[in-house]
Amino acid sequence: MSQTGVTVGLDIGATLIKVVVAQTDGQHFNVIATGNAPSRGIRNGIIVDINETASAIRQAIDYAREKANIEIQEVVVGLPANQLEISNADGLVSIENQNKRITYNDVANVTEQALAGLSNNGKEVIELVPSDFVVDGFDGVKDPNDMIGVRLELRGLAYLGPSKMIDNIRMAVQKAGLRVKEFVLAPLVMGETILNDGEQDFGSVLIDLGGGQTTVSVIHDHQLKFTFVDPEGGDNVTRDISTVLGISYNDAENIKRDHGFATPSQASANQTFFIEVVGENEAQITNEEYLAEIIAARLGQIYDRVIERLKFIGAMDLPGGFIITGGNSALPGSLAFAKERLGDNVHMSVPDQIGLRHPAYSRALSYVLFNSSETQLQEVVKRVLMAQFDEEGASHVAPYHQVSGADEAIETQIDEEDEIYVDEQAGGGFLNRWRTRITNLFKEEDDEKK
Repeated sequence: MSQTGVTVGLDIGATLIKVVVAQTDGQHFNVIATGNAPSRGIRNGIIVDINETASAIRQAIDYAREKANIEIQEVVVGLPANQLEISNADGLVSIENQNKRITYNDVANVTEQALAGLSNNGKEVIELVPSDFVVDGFDGVKDPNDMIGVRLELRGLAYLGPSKMIDNIRMAVQKAGLRVKEFVLAPLVMGETILNDGEQDFGSVLIDLGGGQTTVSVIHDHQLKFTFVDPEGGDNVTRDISTVLGISYNDAENIKRDHGFATPSQASANQTFFIEVVGENEAQITNEEYLAEIIAARLGQIYDRVIERLKFIGAMDLPGGFIITGGNSALPGSLAFAKERLGDNVHMSVPDQIGLRHPAYSRALSYVLFNSSETQLQEVVKRVLMAQFDEEGASHVAPYHQVSGADEAIETQIDEEDEIYVDEQAGGGFLNRWRTRITNLFKEEDDEKK
């Protein structure tokens, strides 16, 4: 069976490569298969061995292909928020059509203009979200297609990531025998697909507790306003268990899965189990409460850093609260632990598709959901973005073949004067520099709604 009508999301995680295969017909969305394989060649969320990572991707793809009974040739690939930079993007073009009717070709041209000069210092634009378009001086236009005018402007946000990171991901996917249908920025599409309209509008914090790192994203007024990456995740929890108990990493991962609790109060000292301690001839006994204390110690350190960063930008009390997801949130007691640290306004997001009800698949599922629901406007912008990743370095986009019945573009808003730079390695100086600006951004938008 061919891949027609099928979207495949690929999540290159630090501990697992995950694949979600979904079938869409414009009205219905159904997950038909999943696949996963242990990650290889990845450290701290970054590819360090392309061949090893390609082999792991191929293994996960083959597993999903067998279950879905289709040939998988192209994938929607998620990019992490490591060293992400957020900047304004503005473009302006004249309408060349004799009748001055704006088409999606003009949208592609103004997108190219908006992207010109943004990619520098080792960064590439990986997402562009138009806030609005301006036709002959009239702003607030969400989709200019079919409007009449002589001048078209675009105002929006550009999200830039490290060029080498993107190149390595693309190369690993290609070596796995696949084509990249499009790149998507993980926290951006997760915010749009996981959070409801109110959470995106009034402000929420999405915490993705991954295996290799923890990604925290602030969504406000339907925009990704701030994101940072903590370099610790579930893998660090497993290594702590291995070190403290003196057992192998694989054994530590197994007992974390079978006996682990994020909250020691939910574990029992009476529930014991055997462990194979390195250098001991006989199995030793430990209990779930002690294991939970090991787990909670590392989780506490992660949450402490998360809270510190969020306090700096005034994002601890957003109306939408906190939403946690990701594989590390699957530990029993994770929600209770998060509420102890963050307050009662915490929720957990778990995919509700049959056969996919595990938070580890939140990212991969969000990739296919986002791609499957893209409007024509978003598709045009994405085609321009993807052109910059062509092997030949093509910068010109072929004319867009217009289709009738365009959907309304997703509504986004931001003050055009704001410019935010986000880097998970940034120190206190960076935070002090931008704390006031981001805090004022939230306040100004809330005042406008009153």
